Amino acid sequence: MTLLLDERRVAMLEQFGIRWQVRETALEEEAPGAAEAPPVPVFAHEAARVPVELSARATGVELMAWDVLEETVAACRACKLCGTRRNTVFGVGDRQADWLIVGEAPGEHEDIQGEPFVGQAGKLLDNMLRALSLNRREKVYIANVLKCRPPGNRNPEPDEVAQCEPFLRRQVQLLQPKIIVAMGRFAVQSLLGTTDAIGKLRGQRHSYAGVPVVVTYHPAYLLRNLPDKAKAWSDLCLARAIAQDG
Repeated sequence: MTLLLDERRVAMLEQFGIRWQVRETALEEEAPGAAEAPPVPVFAHEAARVPVELSARATGVELMAWDVLEETVAACRACKLCGTRRNTVFGVGDRQADWLIVGEAPGEHEDIQGEPFVGQAGKLLDNMLRALSLNRREKVYIANVLKCRPPGNRNPEPDEVAQCEPFLRRQVQLLQPKIIVAMGRFAVQSLLGTTDAIGKLRGQRHSYAGVPVVVTYHPAYLLRNLPDKAKAWSDLCLARAIAQDG
């Protein structure tokens, strides 16, 4: 197909740190981890790290302060992901943030560094925030639905999401952000309790724990599907408008 771009759209895409390239076919949305590192098998030495017995998730999460919550996440052994992770990925940013960015789960780079949204997808997210005069250290907090990496960047399983959800909910309670931006299919479905596609949910104001939510595509998906960057920019502008009104 032939795509004609005006100067305004090209300039917007450059704010995202992306040069336009013509694509013959559009790609379907992929799991967030796929763009950062190709799926890898669970090797024997990783499988051996899965504990024989798992412990119950800590109680009283809804009353924990930031530091206690972070320590609890680091020590959590409530699901099998504790046996294959290198590091838990609690979150990063301003603990008095107006914006909360929520992704799906740590990928390989995040598992190594213990910080969400690093690698190429993280660089794109930083460019997206910069286009809004934001950054990941000030007025923004970044977290994931899951705090541990699923082996091989596979999709999260329902029991894993269920075990981690109280941690994210408490982060939202502590932050009291003006806006939550849910990035990627599994983040959106987990926060909103729906199986609807992102395309159906975009452009609307949703809610999680009393906080407005805007949904958009994961940066890893955007790296593979350039035309949808314009849609993501529209989503971020909607989020900014809601945050300013709040």
